[in-house]
Amino acid sequence: MAYSTALPPNKLILGIDPGTQVMGYGLIEVTGSKVQVLQFGVIHLKSYSNHAIKLKKIFDRMIQLIDEYLPDELAIESPFYGTNVQSMLKLGRAQGVAIAAALSRDIPYVEYAPKKIKQSITGNGNASKEQVASMLMQILKIQEVPKLLDATDALGVALCHHYQKGNNAKQGGKSWKSFLTDNPDRLASK
Repeated sequence: MAYSTALPPNKLILGIDPGTQVMGYGLIEVTGSKVQVLQFGVIHLKSYSNHAIKLKKIFDRMIQLIDEYLPDELAIESPFYGTNVQSMLKLGRAQGVAIAAALSRDIPYVEYAPKKIKQSITGNGNASKEQVASMLMQILKIQEVPKLLDATDALGVALCHHYQKGNNAKQGGKSWKSFLTDNPDRLASK
C-alpha cells in the first residue's frame, strides 16, 4: 500500500479592514490546521484630501498586494451602521474598491460583520480592538502589537474567514470560470 507524502494544499487569505483614513490588511497562509502570518499593515490615507484619490490609492495598493502574494480569497469586514451617513457612504466606497480590485484578479470575496469577526476571534462579539489584537498575538504568535490596530483587525478578518470556512457569511465574487466549473450544465453549446 502506497502512502501519500504530499503536503495538504495551502490557502492564502487576504483580510481587509476597510477605512477612508487608514485601511488595514493582513495576509495569512493556511496549511492543514497550521496558520501563519505572511504580511500585515495599513494603507495611510489621511494625507489625501480628495476622496477619489483615496479610492485610487486603495485600489492600487490592493492590486500590489494581490499581484505580490496571489491570495486565493479575500475576506473583508462589512460596513457597520453608524449615525453619520456621509461616513458610511465613504466607507462603503472604500470597501467596494477593495472588492473590485480582488474581482479584477478573479479572487472571490466574503464579507463578515464586525461582531462576527470579534466573536470568532475572542468569543465576545463586543470585544474591543485591543482585545482582538491581544488574542491574535497569542493565536498567531505575533511578537509586537502594531501602532495602528487596523492591521490586527484585518488579520482578524482573515482568521475569521479561516474559522468559518465560508459558512454563515455573505458570499460574493465568484469568477465566471468558477461558476462554469461548478455549473457545467449552464454552459451554452455552440
